[in-house]
Amino acid sequence: MQKIILVGYMAVGKTTIANLLSEKINFEVMDLDKSIEKKIGLSVSQIFEQKGEVYFRKIEHEFFREALNTGYPLIISTGGGTPCYANNHLLMNADGNTSIYLKGSIDTLLERLKSEKAHRPLVAGKSQDELQEFVAKHLFERSYFYNQARFTVTVDGKTPEKIVEEIIALLD
Repeated sequence: MQKIILVGYMAVGKTTIANLLSEKINFEVMDLDKSIEKKIGLSVSQIFEQKGEVYFRKIEHEFFREALNTGYPLIISTGGGTPCYANNHLLMNADGNTSIYLKGSIDTLLERLKSEKAHRPLVAGKSQDELQEFVAKHLFERSYFYNQARFTVTVDGKTPEKIVEEIIALLD
């Protein structure tokens, strides 16, 4: 059964795009981070603080595998690090899966992250300069995994509706 997997850096718009795409193609949506939060009973930030990143990545991998094995069409909005751990980048390209890298420039990501820092455990408390350095370094480290996606859609300067149109064109 077909799975559409959206990958990309935090704040690139994976959840927003997944929900809009769902309306257009009538697939269910699974937001990986929200599913983990619901099951564990803690926010991603709290999981990182209380149990550590290794614990989170293990749980994330288990949820990702479960989502891929559902018997119905599904759009999976991954966390920013999902493809970078536990060989998830290989799973996202298995038969029946369509992986899409939503690619944003550093400037776009910084603009979006400014207002969301408190909700993002990896960037909370960073100054603007620290945030820019962190995002640039992180994006460089993760780009190999993001670029394993079958398709890339650039999000800079585009409305969510335009991005969804581009994704639908790729799916045809």
